[in-house]
Amino acid sequence: MAMNKMDLLFVLQIVMSSICVIVILCRYRRLKSMKSCKNIGVVQWPIVGVLPAIVANMHRLLDGVTVLLASSRLNFQCRFWLAGFRFFVTCDPDNVRHIFTSNFDNYPKGDVFGEMCDVLGGGIFNSDGEKWRRQRNKAQMLMTTPRFRAFVARSSLDKVERSLLPFLAHVADAGEICDLQDVFTRWSLDTTCHVVFGVDPGCLDVGLPEVPFARAMDDVLRTIFLRHVMPVSCWKMMRWIGIGQEKRNAAARRTVESFVASAIGNRRADDGGKPRQGGDMLPVDDLLSSFICDDEIAGSADADVYIRDMAMNLLVAGRDTTSSALSWFFYLLSTNPRVEQKLLEELAPIASRKQQGARLFPDNGNGVMVTFDASEVRNLLYLHATLCESLRLYPPVPLEHKAAAASDVLPSGHEVMAGDKVLVFYYSMGRMKRVWGKDSWEFRPERWITEDGKLRYVPSNKFVAFNSGPRTCLGKEMALVQMKVTAAAMAWNFAVDVVPGHVVEPRLSVILHMKNGLLVRVKRREPLMRN
Repeated sequence: MAMNKMDLLFVLQIVMSSICVIVILCRYRRLKSMKSCKNIGVVQWPIVGVLPAIVANMHRLLDGVTVLLASSRLNFQCRFWLAGFRFFVTCDPDNVRHIFTSNFDNYPKGDVFGEMCDVLGGGIFNSDGEKWRRQRNKAQMLMTTPRFRAFVARSSLDKVERSLLPFLAHVADAGEICDLQDVFTRWSLDTTCHVVFGVDPGCLDVGLPEVPFARAMDDVLRTIFLRHVMPVSCWKMMRWIGIGQEKRNAAARRTVESFVASAIGNRRADDGGKPRQGGDMLPVDDLLSSFICDDEIAGSADADVYIRDMAMNLLVAGRDTTSSALSWFFYLLSTNPRVEQKLLEELAPIASRKQQGARLFPDNGNGVMVTFDASEVRNLLYLHATLCESLRLYPPVPLEHKAAAASDVLPSGHEVMAGDKVLVFYYSMGRMKRVWGKDSWEFRPERWITEDGKLRYVPSNKFVAFNSGPRTCLGKEMALVQMKVTAAAMAWNFAVDVVPGHVVEPRLSVILHMKNGLLVRVKRREPLMRN
């Protein structure tokens, strides 16, 4: 078949993109021998703009972009016309308020984002406009009920008592090294599956069973991240040919989709014969059952697709963000003894009351461990401040993607053209002196506490860990409850020491996981050291 004009243009685009990238890489090798990557700065090269600086920092992309943003007053444009590579990159709080709130409708996710995150289908994270509003309203209605919140709190505490603490006790008694990031990922997958599907896959059993879904999800998230920073034509060509990361992604997607389909099928079978209880009240607590039993959803023509996409979106959000947040939290806590001690001092009065007669959690005949329920930790000031400070430096979602529907002028004075992609680097914003002061790189929970001992208000366009504006994370309160219950119990009962020499750095992924995991030794705390 003869090649038409559109096919020819596409091929030429790919060829020119490849040539330019090769030239950039060759140029970078020479530059690297003369000076460090940090000193390249935001040089506007002819035709390719700042793309050479991006490529030069690809091995450390998040920190590299942070350096570029710091040297360019929180914003820079990246346009590579031959490859259709037109990005505006920012971590400016004023621009974030404008993009996420003031001019929200002009900055949808866009069709390209939907293609990048194709594993999420037409779910809430990929949708725009009225479709997004309907999904958000439905999810908000279900997730904000007192019944569901109580279910989440109960489920989180149960998982801590029955799985996490016994596993850590086993590791501590055996004197073994464990990958704490893997532990939290397994804990989070179990917890999220219980909240979303009503089942516990048992990923955190002492034997640490193989979890193909978890490994496949890591491959999918890495692919999504790389698609964010590559010309669209490049990754589409790789997907079409079936090479590199795109080849791994195809296999990973099949595993992920099979896992979700199986969970939905099992839940449908379990709930199929269950009656409702009094009017609109549902006889179940997990989200999937709520969707399945909802008359409005069940009666729609695309009910199966809607339920699948919603379940996939909620599973990905819950499993990966919470595990990432807890991994970085305990890394920072283990490397900051002063903060750890202050946190233990805050927990001590509650633990002391429990030790004097309240319920303790039995530890298989080896003593007792204290756990804390949601009501006990919800309002602990220093615990909340420490979590917020960890999320500021290591937000689980390190960047956000938008697309300009129409040309616009941002508060920073930069012009964005219709069709331009906008990348908001949350990771970089937490490290900007212009935003957080001279100690922006320092882990200091006290920045969240006022002089009179109250929680300091920080607007969401500056603290963006839970997004900002109309798309603010629906699961924010749920995630905070899970993290507080888990962090308090683990910090009180165990000391965590990072293995000497272990390198901790971010992995290239749309979720801020650690590249090499978090290798630690876990030790039981002596009772006297807790008080």
